[in-house]
Amino acid sequence: MLRIKSPQDLGAAVVFMAIGLVGVYFGRDLSFGTAARMGPGYFPIILSWIIVAIGIVVGLKALTIEGPRIEPVQLRPIVVIIAAILAFGFLINAVGLAITAVLLTILAAYARRDVKPIEAVLLGGGLAIFAIVVFVYGLSQPLPAWWGR
Repeated sequence: MLRIKSPQDLGAAVVFMAIGLVGVYFGRDLSFGTAARMGPGYFPIILSWIIVAIGIVVGLKALTIEGPRIEPVQLRPIVVIIAAILAFGFLINAVGLAITAVLLTILAAYARRDVKPIEAVLLGGGLAIFAIVVFVYGLSQPLPAWWGR
């Protein structure tokens, strides 16, 4: 009888194999070709089978090497991060990139239990400056940098 020694690895193996098999399934209608004359399905199918092989290796590891148990799902980080992503969509045009970056950094900090508001504000300010310099001025993205612009 097989004994699962690492449930986390077994879960990862199932995810790898599922992703790989889905890739093979969706790539089946593309012509494969040969190594010399590759078709549009050559790379996706080969890559999908490699992902399946990685899943098999990780699955074998789950059966042979002792590993940690699967921890229960924590909803707080998931809810806060999804809320921050949604808030970005609502705030970016209303208040600009700078204020949005600061507000969302503070909001995302509450995904942890031991929040330090001063650290969150300082990190938000640094991220706001970085985002404006890189995206607005460096890459010339059409994002409003400041309120009302």
